[in-house]
Amino acid sequence: MAIKIKEVTRPPKNFQGQIYLWEVWLGLLVTFRHLFVNLGRHTLKALGIKTEPGAVTIQYPEDPAVLGKRARTRHRLLKRDDGTPRCTACLLCETICPAKCIRIVAEESPDVIVEKRAKSFSIDLGLCVFCGYCAEACPVDAIHMDSTDVAITAYDRKDMIWNMAELLEGKKNPASA
Repeated sequence: MAIKIKEVTRPPKNFQGQIYLWEVWLGLLVTFRHLFVNLGRHTLKALGIKTEPGAVTIQYPEDPAVLGKRARTRHRLLKRDDGTPRCTACLLCETICPAKCIRIVAEESPDVIVEKRAKSFSIDLGLCVFCGYCAEACPVDAIHMDSTDVAITAYDRKDMIWNMAELLEGKKNPASA
């Protein structure tokens, strides 16, 4: 079967397209439209005519962000009743992770009931896309994602890699430690 190659011809550019002035003008129109629409909404809100404001910038540290009930932010490893991590090192979370930010090293467990356990468990939050697949894939419900901790910040990339101890103890913010 022969593949037909179709030549694509571009339309000729006129003067308006060559200097890009028209596109710059259209971009400015969109920007000014947003400005005046939001300014009008804020004015109507100030006069008491309308109840909802225009676009608002959240002043983050002073006013915390409003998150939905199903928001996924911080990872947390859960413990068993005896204090050991629930993770059985099945590697499902590492396998399903689209960002490949989870690293698990398995070892044999001294407990007869549990076949193996995680020797090391780390998540690189700088790479994580917070999709929640790891929590959904876990068969023993060892990893959860909280919806309350938004301040996951660090001054260095190395501080964004959380190990098993940090995930178990619930370390809130690497930058504040």
